[in-house]
Parts: sequence; structure tokens; C-alpha cells
Amino acid sequence: MAERDKGFGRPKVIVVLPAYNAAKTLRITYNSIPMDKVDHVILVDDGSTDETLRIAKELSLEAFVHSRNFGYGGNQKTCYTEALKAGADIVAMLHPDYQYDPTLLPELVAPIEADEADVVLGSRFLRGDVWKQGMPWWKYLANRFLTSVENLVLGLRLSEYHTGYRAYSRRVLEEIPFLLNSDKFVFDQEMLVQAAHLGFRIQEVAVPTRYFPEASSAGFSASVIYGLSILLLLGRYLLHRMSLVELKQFQCFATRYRRAE
Repeated sequence: MAERDKGFGRPKVIVVLPAYNAAKTLRITYNSIPMDKVDHVILVDDGSTDETLRIAKELSLEAFVHSRNFGYGGNQKTCYTEALKAGADIVAMLHPDYQYDPTLLPELVAPIEADEADVVLGSRFLRGDVWKQGMPWWKYLANRFLTSVENLVLGLRLSEYHTGYRAYSRRVLEEIPFLLNSDKFVFDQEMLVQAAHLGFRIQEVAVPTRYFPEASSAGFSASVIYGLSILLLLGRYLLHRMSLVELKQFQCFATRYRRAE
């Protein structure tokens, strides 16, 4: 993949693709990425059983392969670890299932490039038309409930916490102990709780989303488990914040990937 010609002092933007059986949508997702705004793309294949890896090789993507399926959070741990090793200043996560619009990557990373935010979330709810986009009613209600609880606990006013389209500054990934997080879907929420607790600036940008058979989407039972895991996470965080339990997961630390001053 050709890298863009960066201007002096321009942050290095790396896009990570956490992939699992994404053969049907990987090519269209990759081809929609605005390469003039991105320095590099990294794919992590989480033990796919389809043609994901073959297509990644055809696209000349840098790919890291898990020997088995570690889970969504486990996939992201490898994504961020390898992006930091590659010298990323900004890391944007894009699902390769084409559910989120890759052409909006410049809008997603812009607040971090301007030093106005440390974390940027692509929110489906800022547009106000999630019904038209095809979100199931039960997912809508669950999203609204969990977002309200998370805002209350964290003291924020975000429109959505449950987006899979997000960007992080290098500093966030260096200081948040993400390797201590879950390998499951609650990983994303753990990242936001950690970021809020450590005082990082979180912003949102409006993004549309697509719902179609090839796009990954958790079923009802998996969504219930996901919701309960978020409530458990918030309970653990409150115990830590009240100094009733000390949890390393919510402490700041510097990783070995931090650049020398």
C-alpha cells in the first residue's frame, strides 16, 4: 500500500481493521478508505475461517494473524499494539464489515489532529435518523438506556458509547492499560471508562451506519450479555473511584511503546 506524502509535523495516521470472517466486505471497505489522508492500514485477522486473509494479501495489506479466535477485544489489543510499534500518532479503528463509512475517516481524526480531542467517537445518534438506518428497536432502547447510565456514572454527555468507529491519540493508547481489558465486546466500553477516568478529552462526530446481512451484528442473547457486562464494569469502576477496591485497570501507566522524550 502506498503511503501518503506527509507534510512537516503532520501526525501519522494508521487505520486498524479488526477482522473476523470479513471476506465479503473487506475489499469494498479497504477501497473506500481515503488513502491520501491515511499513512498506513493494518489488518488483524482473528482466526477467520473464510477468505479474509487471502483477500488481505491480494490488497497488499499488512496483516497479523491470530492462530485462533481471541475475540473482539483481543483483536483490538493486537491492532493497537502493532499500530504503536509502527509509530502511529493517531489510530483509527474501522470495522471491515462496511457498516461504517470509511470516507468519513478524515472527519473522525480531525479533532485529534487539531489537538481538540484525545478520543473521537463516530456517533450514529448525532444524525437523529437511526431508525431509517435500520437499527432494530430493541438495540435502540438498550443503547439509550446504557448510554444514559454511562453518562451518569462518568459525568459526560455523550450521545452514544456503543459505536465501533473511533479514533485514539497515541498518548491515550500509551497511558491506558488496554492490555488489562477484556477480550470480549465490552473492551470498547472499558476503553471509554478508562479515558474518562484519566481525564482525556472525548468528542463525537456524526456518522451514518449500514445494517445489512454481511455486516456483523450481535444477536439478542449476545446483546443482553454485553449489556450486563457493561453494568458490571460500571459497578467495578465505582468501587475503584470510591477507593473501596484498587484496580490496575483504571490506573494510568506508560507502555514500552512510548517515544523517548
